Parts: sequence; structure tokens; C-alpha cells
Amino acid sequence: MGLKNQKIKGLGLCSGGLDSILSARVLQYQGIYVEWINFETPFFSSEKARKAAQMTGVPLTVAPITDIYLEMLKNPNCGYGRRMNPCMDCHALMFRLAGDQMKEKGFDFLFSGEVLGQRPMSQTKSSLRYVEKHSGYDGYIIRPLSATALAETIPEKNGLVDRERLLGLSGRSRKPQMELAEKYNITEYPTPGGGCLLTEEVYSRRLKDLFDHNAVLAENALHLLKFGRHLRLDKKTKLIIGRTHGDNESILKYIDPERDTILKVKGYPGPTAVIPGGGEKDQIQTAAAVCVSYSKAPNTRPVDIMAGSSGGRTIISAQAMPKVSIASLII
Repeated sequence: MGLKNQKIKGLGLCSGGLDSILSARVLQYQGIYVEWINFETPFFSSEKARKAAQMTGVPLTVAPITDIYLEMLKNPNCGYGRRMNPCMDCHALMFRLAGDQMKEKGFDFLFSGEVLGQRPMSQTKSSLRYVEKHSGYDGYIIRPLSATALAETIPEKNGLVDRERLLGLSGRSRKPQMELAEKYNITEYPTPGGGCLLTEEVYSRRLKDLFDHNAVLAENALHLLKFGRHLRLDKKTKLIIGRTHGDNESILKYIDPERDTILKVKGYPGPTAVIPGGGEKDQIQTAAAVCVSYSKAPNTRPVDIMAGSSGGRTIISAQAMPKVSIASLII
């Protein structure tokens, strides 16, 4: 590996995948000093990036960006992909935020592990160009794995980065990356794909429902979309009900005890359920009936449900709701 050159520094977006690791290695072999930045929201975590940084020794900064990300997500310029994923505007936003850090901390350019043609919508030439133009750092974004198949950047023109030592990968095959991993003695890396909840059908459907019914979104509400079953009782009222013990624990972790109503069947094993923001008497009664249906309580007679909120606790008597009726409420 070449000697570290402290005068030339690159700041890379890191997802934690093999392509992120390889892009850093390609630059390091030119003697360029690299660091990573990872942006975190309820939709994607920093777990893989942290593992990659620990494995490679590349310094990593993790920055939460939920509020600014939501502003973009509600109305992305390029719209969404198949789900609620605004990939092009997402990448442009991340490069803009990374670019601000580049200027503040004295880095010379930005980089990422993107490969031309690997993703049919977000990694075409036109998509990569859109991201660069809308990031505010046009000409300062290098994709080391595909650089020679793309236009020359300013750092390359100025001699800070040797273009001839960058790569020209394209297409969806992972074979070239795996060969590079062997060359650089990278033996551990996550499988490609996944990681962004906005590309998942169920999560996206729940998120759209949340957008449709809530003018203001709390971050906890976005985390709660990951767990249990979600039912729409009316325009103002939603019920979240755990499927597993793990769901129950996670739901309790993200509730707002000042606003939410928690329901639990008394005397029988059953799910934890929450009505975010509480509900009117009729909706709480409906929620109680749903809780009975998913519990071990008998469905032939009423049982007691504890409903707790900041206003205190009450006991509700409810009988199981037929599963066919519940199906019509599921988001």
C-alpha cells in the first residue's frame, strides 16, 4: 500500500458494504488519506458502516439526519421508486451534507462505492449525473470503482487523484468486486442489497399511511412502523399490536407514555398493543377486541383488558373480533 499522503484527503459515503470498502482501498493504494461518513435515520442504520470501519480501520463519522431527511422524503424532486424510496434525491442530499463536512474539515473531494449500472434506476449515468448536479458539489464526487467509465472529475484533472489507477467497473455482476476483495485481502463483508426500509413493501405502505394521516411526525412513530401489525381504526386512530415477544418489547421501547394508550389482556398470554396518541372510547373498545383475538384468551366470552395512559388505567371488557373483520383494518 502506498504511503499515506496527509495533503490529499477524501471523504466517502459509507454504507458498510463491499463496494464502500473497495472504493476506500482503491484510493488508499494511491496514498490518499480517507475517512467515511454515514448518515443515519430510522429507515437505515449505521450498524454495517460501524462494522466496516472497525474491520478496516478507516475513521467513521455517524451523523443522524432524520429531520432534514423527512423534509426531502415527503416530496422528492424525482419521486419514488417501486416503494417509498427516493433513491436519487436521497443520494443527492447525502452528498450535499457530506460536502458541507468536506469543506468544513478540509477534505479535497468526496467519494462513494457506487458502480455504474449496478442498480437500474439509481446508478445509471444520468442518475449519477443528477445526484452530482443536485448535491451542490458538481465535479468533486469520485466513484473509484467506475471512475474511468465516467466523466473526469476536478480532483483528477488537478492531479490530486491518478485517474489511471481508478477502475471502470460497470454492470450488475459482483465477480469483479469479489476478485478485488481477494486482491486486497478483504475476507469479511456483508451480502449486497437490503438495509433500507424504504424499499420494503410493508414498511412503505405503513409509512404512506402515516404521511396521509399525520401532519407532524415524531421519530418514534417511524421506528414503530418496523414492529407488529398495524391497523387503521379511523382517520385519527391507529392500533399497533405485537406479533412476538420481541415485537412487544420493541413497541414498549418506542411509545410515548404522555400521549399513547397501552392495552394488555388480563389473565392470559397475549400481545402488547398501543394506540399512538390515544383514541376515543369506541376506538379503544375496538382495539381491546383485537387484542383478545390475538391472545390466548377464549374467544367465546368477554375478557378483561387493561388500558393505560397518562390519565390512568381502566379495565375494559371485550370479546374477540372475528379475524375476517380484523383483516379489513390492517394497513
